[in-house]
Amino acid sequence: MTTTTPATTVATDTITDLWLENRRGASTLGIGERSPRLSWLSDGTAPVSAVEFELTDASGTAHRHTEAGGRRRLLAWPFPPLQSRAAVVLRARLVHDDDRIGDWSAPLPIEVGLLERSDWTNDFVSPSVTAPQGELRPGYLLRADWNIEDLGIDPSTISRARVYSTAHGVYELELNGLPVSEDILAPGWTSYTHRVRYQTYDVSAGIRPGRNTIGAWLADGWYRGRIGFEGGLWDVYGADAALLLQLELTLKDGSVVSVPLEDSWQWKPSPITRVGLYEGETYDATLLPAGWSEPDFHATGWQSPKRLALTGFPAELEAPTGPPVRVTEVLRPVSVEPLPGSRIRLDFGQNISGKLRLRVRGNAGHTITLHHAEVLENGTLGVRPLRSAESIDRYTCRGHGVEEWSPRFTIHGFRYAEVENWPGDVAALDVEALVVHTDLERTGWFESSHPGLNRLHENVVWSMRDNFVDLPTDCPQRDERLGWTGDIQVFTPTALSLFGAHGTLTGWLRDVAHEQRDQGHVPNFVPWIECGFPNFPTAAWGDAAVIVPWELYRHDGDARVLADQYDSMRAWVDLVDDLTGHTGLWNTTFQLGDWLDPAAPSDSPGQSHTDKHLVATAYHVRTARILAQTARLLGKSTDADHYDTVAARAVSAFQAEFIAPSGRVVSDTVTSIALAIVFDLFANESQVRHAGRRLLELVAAGDFHISTGFVGTPIICDALVRVGGLDAAYHLLLQDELPSWLYPVSMGATTIWERWDSMLPDGTVNPGDMTSFNHYALGAVADFMHRVVAGLDSREPGFERLWIEPQPGGGLTHASTAHRGPLGLSSSSWRREGTNFELDVVVPAGATATVVLPGGGGVHEVAAGRHTFHCTFRDPSDDARKPDFRRW
Repeated sequence: MTTTTPATTVATDTITDLWLENRRGASTLGIGERSPRLSWLSDGTAPVSAVEFELTDASGTAHRHTEAGGRRRLLAWPFPPLQSRAAVVLRARLVHDDDRIGDWSAPLPIEVGLLERSDWTNDFVSPSVTAPQGELRPGYLLRADWNIEDLGIDPSTISRARVYSTAHGVYELELNGLPVSEDILAPGWTSYTHRVRYQTYDVSAGIRPGRNTIGAWLADGWYRGRIGFEGGLWDVYGADAALLLQLELTLKDGSVVSVPLEDSWQWKPSPITRVGLYEGETYDATLLPAGWSEPDFHATGWQSPKRLALTGFPAELEAPTGPPVRVTEVLRPVSVEPLPGSRIRLDFGQNISGKLRLRVRGNAGHTITLHHAEVLENGTLGVRPLRSAESIDRYTCRGHGVEEWSPRFTIHGFRYAEVENWPGDVAALDVEALVVHTDLERTGWFESSHPGLNRLHENVVWSMRDNFVDLPTDCPQRDERLGWTGDIQVFTPTALSLFGAHGTLTGWLRDVAHEQRDQGHVPNFVPWIECGFPNFPTAAWGDAAVIVPWELYRHDGDARVLADQYDSMRAWVDLVDDLTGHTGLWNTTFQLGDWLDPAAPSDSPGQSHTDKHLVATAYHVRTARILAQTARLLGKSTDADHYDTVAARAVSAFQAEFIAPSGRVVSDTVTSIALAIVFDLFANESQVRHAGRRLLELVAAGDFHISTGFVGTPIICDALVRVGGLDAAYHLLLQDELPSWLYPVSMGATTIWERWDSMLPDGTVNPGDMTSFNHYALGAVADFMHRVVAGLDSREPGFERLWIEPQPGGGLTHASTAHRGPLGLSSSSWRREGTNFELDVVVPAGATATVVLPGGGGVHEVAAGRHTFHCTFRDPSDDARKPDFRRW
């Protein structure tokens, strides 16, 4: 019996959310678009006939535009293009089919940054145009005084004040002794030879009548600090550490005054005596000049920085597309343990990317040392996996009362910390962990009746947080932290279901295209640095150039990312087509294959049992197909036909080389068969059935332990479901013995590990020199948990057409997921008691859904609103005797 409770129509007349581009919840200060697209949400489901927008400019003049229809997403900017520095206020209201007009939305202030190179009138100033390599450099203090009266300005006539700034290095600003923002490690890491992001800061509230002082902390960062493994590289992008800063005052009459600072700058070494992103920060508080960024300070002994002409640095200056890096959470230790000697161990209960903050009372000159590690091994901090990333901070007390300090220009991956040489009693210890990453909006959630599965999902969430520190990286702790393309290629669907990562990823894709042009192919990590890793076209890694923008489109329904990246996508597929000699068979060049196959030796993670060229050819098929679809979407029919041909040629080559007529697949591994199933590479259904039976045999023969690496792991559960092995997929998902997804959970993991056996059952760390306890790639299974376990999916781009089909199993009695997508919050939540199954779904306004109930419970088409369904369902896992997949 199936019943349904229909939704109740809600007639809310007010737009509850209004945003620009794909950046919901993001700052609209300093945007980089002249004509940003508009999106809106309301809680109501009443039919909408039009949306009225009102734009008020700086003069107070209001301009209105009525957009017919109820479209909610990415509406074209209906007003004249905005110019640099333009400040406007936007609001909107709904017009319903019955001519009712809703209330105006909350106003959305919008301000444009500097769009033209000519808008920049200042040059870089540098306290260090070169420095010896091989040793950590210090941080620097820069300050500049200015007087409003000297500019001939009445302070009461100032409407707003803005700082536009960036750096060769990393920087933080102060104005009149106070921090300008909460941003960390600005301007972030980009391919600096091609583009450098700048920040826009509102400093209106900090401007004083008379004298004012702008101050800056500056250090090497990614620009010239040591980055990369195998010893790393210094001065990758340049030998200078430099600041570019433009301070502008906009008066009430609309005129703009640029404050002349370049001749006022002075500098001296900061209390940061040595600092590196990997190594840590050493800070001597006795060296901090009191009041150094305030107007009454006497800068005796300070030096004039070198002026570096902006014209000497051709990289584009761009507004950020994503949110900044910030402290997003503060953790207190869950345990404090005094150790023999002078150390105190802290366990924060969670592996994070971040840094420590201490509050201490000590004598002048007393130095405290902070050590960091992800795990403990043999009773001590497990620092071997850090390799050359020392991860040690040092603080020397000033000696004046209670001092608070946290390092500025370094970041660590850790759960455990040891405080060495703490002054005074352990009971007085005051140390917190600051969680640091890109300040992304959370958009996805999951919960079930299985505690281990819930912890696994939470580990995925944490690993994404910890590895989105300005760009998608592999790990936050060792001497690497690079934008590996293969990791984000497999993880993008999961990333987009958990957080609003669109801005961060679209910015990173710009660097992919830049580095691709430089290297002649997509390098294995972006930004690319020559630190010893093979630099060849590599399947599954280079394919990120095609798959990541495609997944962004699938999630948001925004084809602009495809148009922006089309040349990059096409260049990759064309290159691979050339490498195959236009045969479709990619059986040459370096490959990583099914990286980190659990059967591979610890010192040879690429030694997979799956043929690497099978992987390469399968990915060639997939990206050629995606490119054909992309070309068709963009109206490039000739290209679409061409790439259809390229894809068909690659399919034929794959079938001829890797699939027997019976359906047997070369390598006969779980990964090879899963690729052929999920990428639709078989010639007929008979082959699929044969391969499906063999896949189930292999998974069962492995006693439902994981036997896949980077390539096979994200797709294995889907492959099993497609061949009728839902119960097998649940057995695999819920296995908790090594190797499995839940084995790390059973070992107390709070993030996703790089290796299935990063820690061995006896508590020792994997002996390989590449062992991270915080890598999100193998956590791509969370996407399966959302789509299949809880049942929330979208069959059309942009979540306009939801597909809700929970597939219960594994003995779970309930599961739920929610996602705040482009049209608002959608959710699927099911619960069962015996054979009674209940499903609650939420469909946001502007969307519809197909609801498929389990066990043949029926298919329902529903509109926006809340719906409840009931049916009868029996979970095979409830049987006393579990299915014996080995018989297949």
